[in-house]
Amino acid sequence: MTGATGYVGGRLVPRLLEHGHTVRTTTTGNPDRESPWWGDRVETFVMDVLDPEQVAEACEGIDAVYYLIHGMGGDDFARTDRQAAHNLADAVRAQGVDRVVYLSGIVPDAGDDQLSEHITSRREVEQILSESPATVVVLRAAVLLGSGSTSFEIIRQVSERMPVHTVPTWMDSLVQPIAVVDALEALVGALDYSGPSRHFDVGGPDRLRYGALLDAYTSHVGLQRPTVDVPLLPTALVGTLVGSLTDVPRPTVEALVESLRHDMVAADDDFLALLPTGHRLVGLDEAFRRALAPRTTSPHEADPMGPLPQDPAWADGGDERPALAKVVDAVKDALPST
Repeated sequence: MTGATGYVGGRLVPRLLEHGHTVRTTTTGNPDRESPWWGDRVETFVMDVLDPEQVAEACEGIDAVYYLIHGMGGDDFARTDRQAAHNLADAVRAQGVDRVVYLSGIVPDAGDDQLSEHITSRREVEQILSESPATVVVLRAAVLLGSGSTSFEIIRQVSERMPVHTVPTWMDSLVQPIAVVDALEALVGALDYSGPSRHFDVGGPDRLRYGALLDAYTSHVGLQRPTVDVPLLPTALVGTLVGSLTDVPRPTVEALVESLRHDMVAADDDFLALLPTGHRLVGLDEAFRRALAPRTTSPHEADPMGPLPQDPAWADGGDERPALAKVVDAVKDALPST
């Protein structure tokens, strides 16, 4: 598994272990990185995904690869993602890996010239991986709900820190969020999928507009936040404001904001075939409740929807600096320098 210490990967490893799988994870070899709480139960290889030899070595003797690596900003993230995907596809071919499972993003029904660089890069990675001889199962998700999820933390922090929800009129699009526990079950189920290589759109039971999603969160936590639709707000300005207001890394926020002008909903519900029989998808209100639950002392007993060790520092609501100070900083950052 690549990206095993990330938000999804760190929650997927324990699920795979529970299912009796032997798991090999990769790490960049950073000596300052603390070992995950499940680290003594897996085999770990040092691997730079841009080093073809290290990628090939990590794939030796492996039946399936989970590819959970995403570039989320910077001037060359698309080029880096492209090279990393080629290295993985070459290693899969050389080592005879049977299956690749890639967590991607929803690709909206729009022309190529309308897609953000972020979405275009994800789709390109899908295409590169699918050129390998392995069965490639791609899961495309929009908003993942759970403490520590980038999308959820943006929703939480914007809702709690902005006294008024200023929603650009171009953001009046539909979104279909999915609880991370449902995404995890689909990822596990992808190992048993018996068909040809394909992608699955994954989404929860609720479809709503972005403004309504913010309203649903504030209603759940008992906040009053009026919503004001604002025309003609440039996408770049919105990305800067939200990136400054939240503790999520700004390049990540700016990359995600680019996609908000499109409907991000599942084209079908075929992915339900990947889930265990009788599995019930988690609805919006339950997802909020579980994501906001207090941290437990034992990660072994924790709900994956809630906070876990090694979530990023900006997770679990971010830092405690007053919201007004963050708003002031956001406005300053958005103003042109003189």
